[in-house]
Amino acid sequence: MTFRTVPAFLLAAAALVLTGCAASGEGEAATSAHPAPAHPAVALPAAGARFDYQLGGAYTPPEGVTVVERDRTSEPSGAGYDICYVNGFQTQPDASKAFAAEHPELVVQTPDGPLVDEGWPDEYIFDTSTEDKRESLAAIVGTWIRGCADSGFSAVEIDNLDSYTRSDGALSVKDNLALAADYARIAHDAGLAIAQKNTADQSVELKAAGYDFAVTESCFQFSECESYTDVYPVVLDIEYTDELGEDAFGRACSSSERPQTMILRDHSLVTPDDDGYVYRSC
Repeated sequence: MTFRTVPAFLLAAAALVLTGCAASGEGEAATSAHPAPAHPAVALPAAGARFDYQLGGAYTPPEGVTVVERDRTSEPSGAGYDICYVNGFQTQPDASKAFAAEHPELVVQTPDGPLVDEGWPDEYIFDTSTEDKRESLAAIVGTWIRGCADSGFSAVEIDNLDSYTRSDGALSVKDNLALAADYARIAHDAGLAIAQKNTADQSVELKAAGYDFAVTESCFQFSECESYTDVYPVVLDIEYTDELGEDAFGRACSSSERPQTMILRDHSLVTPDDDGYVYRSC
């Protein structure tokens, strides 16, 4: 998966909240004006650094970019600080069938076969419902995380922690948070920082579990940014042309409510050689 489209029920909720305000009451109650320091063994991206999000294909970063995120199958950019994307709670599209055939017990099953993410029907949802299954998933995904370190990345971003919201009740937030904590330990043991991806209402819990910074999608568009910036010292936000839009992005850049680092990308995250490529940075 490359990006997360916000479910319809969250879109409705976001419409009730003024842009730039925290969306989660739970997050508001538990946030602190003095975020806890990052894990001492890892380095974070510089606050306010220029960022690029290259999950649709690797390319030479725009001038001035020093923080780049790429898929774990790509090489680091070498621009300064490289983040490795890992789909830690669902299969990747090109590996779904093979993974389900080899590990049928590790994907949520239905009478019709593996449960798919409705937004991404070529991705199956990992089954995090028991300790044994979480241990098995941590062993598999742990090799990917360590591979990021071996390739020279500085950090890892774990996607789809919110898969429990699309599991038809098979999974719970507690299940996924337990596995997320395992991923944090593995990343730190490998010398990597680890970034929370989306799931604004779990920011406090994930920070307590060892997460060091956040990579967010559309936090300004959906009035969630404070749920991250009140918790983490570094927040890297991606807004999209088909959500916030180019005109609104320009206005958002002047807002005091935005994270220090915010970029605008096309929703397919294509490369500059492809039609539809958009990259702007505040």
